Amino acid sequence: MTEGTVHTSNDLPNAGRRSLLMMTGAGLAAAGLVSLGSAPARAQASGEWDKTFPRNEAVTHEKVTFMNRYGVTLSGDLYIPADRGNARLPALALSGPFGAVKEQSSGLYAQTMAERGFVTLAFDPSFVGESGGGTHAVASPDINTEDFMAAVDYLGLHPSVDRERIGLLAVCGLSGMALNAAAVDKRVKAVAVASMYDMSRVMARGYYDSLTPEARAEMLEQMSRQRWADAEETTPALAGGLPDTLDGIDDPVVTMYWNYYKTDRGFHARSLNSTTGWTVTNGFSFMNMPMMTYITEVSPRPILLIAGSEAHSRYFSEDAYAAAAEPKELMIINGADHVDLYDRRDVIPFDRLAEFFGEHLAA
Repeated sequence: MTEGTVHTSNDLPNAGRRSLLMMTGAGLAAAGLVSLGSAPARAQASGEWDKTFPRNEAVTHEKVTFMNRYGVTLSGDLYIPADRGNARLPALALSGPFGAVKEQSSGLYAQTMAERGFVTLAFDPSFVGESGGGTHAVASPDINTEDFMAAVDYLGLHPSVDRERIGLLAVCGLSGMALNAAAVDKRVKAVAVASMYDMSRVMARGYYDSLTPEARAEMLEQMSRQRWADAEETTPALAGGLPDTLDGIDDPVVTMYWNYYKTDRGFHARSLNSTTGWTVTNGFSFMNMPMMTYITEVSPRPILLIAGSEAHSRYFSEDAYAAAAEPKELMIINGADHVDLYDRRDVIPFDRLAEFFGEHLAA
């Protein structure tokens, strides 16, 4: 594959966006302003349509569960083209963004790709949404990587799926886990990510790698002390999510996230980013476990990275592209910000995604 399509050569966003809030456990995907809300619901939803996007009757939908190798039961939404006949189809496992649920962005991607002829499984990662794992509102670079591989297990056993034609598609913070899973799981034939975040990098080093050693040590000191406080209570402390209103807020990135997670556009009661945020100690397991170490081992299977030209996160995709081996493609969407690639069907390059997976998951 030739070098990736680039729609614009605009510079990275300005320094105002680089002065984003430093993060503990909660603020990563939501930029971290504290405003504790009601706890997100965790019960399995009814058969009613509970997504942030409209249902397409040309696609069948089924709520499913499957288990990862740590014994965590994961909850997913399975989408299958209604007119598939008896053919075994290529399949995609999807998740993300970090702190979101399958009823939001990943579900939209899943249903849309099912419209294009793929069996798709959008799932809640361990400890989030309707998935299990005991304590909720925590993440793990290892366990959440395993979640993608468990989704491949499930898809490979489904009668509608050709198990030799399975790919991964992830949005935002789960993108790093998808790339990490593809590097080790050779059953994955292709991987695409949109608005990528490398969560281990941003937690350990801050945005634009600006976290000083002293600030990192202070973050670890605070999280370490918080563990004692959590051990004394029945539930771990939550760090808080986005503010309830934008009164007094002038940070464009906080505003961007708020306009998705806290409005009818993307709000969901089980989404951590719409409600309480992560636990205070959530960042612990990411602080010294970089996930992109073996990105070259995705090769010779292809990688497609998609980012907005105006996204504060654009550098994650550019750096992952530079580090990856061929075949690889970097697609920069002119004028798009980070969250535009969550749900704007007029911006998300679904045609290119269908072409990419159609080529690399061909029979």
